[in-house]
Amino acid sequence: MDKRDYVIGVDYGTDSVRAILVSASDGNTISQSVFNYPRWQKGMYCQPEKNQFRQHPLDYIEGLEYTVRTCLQEAGSAVSTQVRAISIDTTGSTPVAVNEQGVPLALLDEFQHNENAMFLLWKDHTAIHEAEQINQQAKNHPVNYLRYVGGVYSSEWFWAKLLHILKSDEKVQSACYSFVEHCDWIPFLLTGGQHIKDMKRSICAAGHKALWAKEFGGFPPEVFFTSIDPRLKGFTKRLYDNTYTADKPAGRLSKAWAERLGLGEDVVIGVGAFDAHMGAVGGQIKPYYLSKVMGTSTCDMLVAPESEVGDKLIKGICGQVVGSIIPGMTGMEAGQSAFGDTYAWLKKVLLWPLEKNIDDSNEPLFSKLSDNLLVQLNEEAALLNFDADSELALDWLNGRRSPDANQGLKAALTNLSLGTNAPALFRALAESTCFGAKMIVERFKQEGIPIKGIIGLG
Repeated sequence: MDKRDYVIGVDYGTDSVRAILVSASDGNTISQSVFNYPRWQKGMYCQPEKNQFRQHPLDYIEGLEYTVRTCLQEAGSAVSTQVRAISIDTTGSTPVAVNEQGVPLALLDEFQHNENAMFLLWKDHTAIHEAEQINQQAKNHPVNYLRYVGGVYSSEWFWAKLLHILKSDEKVQSACYSFVEHCDWIPFLLTGGQHIKDMKRSICAAGHKALWAKEFGGFPPEVFFTSIDPRLKGFTKRLYDNTYTADKPAGRLSKAWAERLGLGEDVVIGVGAFDAHMGAVGGQIKPYYLSKVMGTSTCDMLVAPESEVGDKLIKGICGQVVGSIIPGMTGMEAGQSAFGDTYAWLKKVLLWPLEKNIDDSNEPLFSKLSDNLLVQLNEEAALLNFDADSELALDWLNGRRSPDANQGLKAALTNLSLGTNAPALFRALAESTCFGAKMIVERFKQEGIPIKGIIGLG
């Protein structure tokens, strides 16, 4: 009889959630499952022209139940009694307003269709003005509270997004007791948390996105936040004092969720973390090797021994946090706000006439063209010569993440002529992606962090 122990990993991405069932003894994959977010696929609560990207918590809940149960069904019923742990990673910063019990406001009847009560996806850039407020106030403050996040606060992050929804929606402002990252909420949900104070928060999310640092004794003082906007009064007290690395338990599976998933209540639930940070772990990251986790965006992760980093501050990256990737190591994050999104944009533009004019009889042809388009563009682009008159691009289709975050920047194409064709546009965008990646490597090196090699994964 199979006596092996099994573990489940759940990865929440931009478009879908994936679960994998793994044998703990040898690391072999037993089964896996993917669930595309149905509300997100319909574009609900999103306004791309305003850089507004929101997701409903029901997409996450339904996806969690479907993927885990599917993995167990494919593996066989006997396996469910041998699952010992579940760990979660998510995109981030992807926070949501919650009540005192830790329930996202979007799950309450009053807010079930309120876009400001949804999770604000990492690539939601509606808080550009609020990020500017934070950066301006930080410049005027005698203590540099941005020194562990590269010196610039981004509209992709926790405090800017919180302030934006508080300013945008009085009803949400009144009901918002606290603000919670997606990676912290899912373990809280699975363990049956009843009060926000019981939620175990990830050092990964806290340090890279929320200005929490052990050197500050936690968060910057409340006066720093109220000087930015009085609406932030009281939030640090309703957040957290302690943070945890991803190797710690958040608790055990609640009775309700044990029944929903078909598992036992003895299953340990790990503290959550961000997808790119855990992707770097899966990619076997090692000191001074830059792990490029490539997807909708890129997150470029690096670890170095805390003793070697010391008091060195890396300008223009997305934070340096001890334990955010590997306990005992300083984790550093950089990245590009649009990677896969860049090519998805080009594909959407090129297919627009067909998409608007096809009928059901042509659907198979359209699907074939859609599936093959980027592959064909890549093949043709590789044949093009490059010279001083070639098309050039900037990859800031969703702003710039690193170095020196500025989500207000826009992409550009130049050197276009009547001879410019689709493969040439693809080549220019691919080159811009590579140039953006090179700038991140150069910044690390300029700041005294050597890059010994690159690990690519996605």
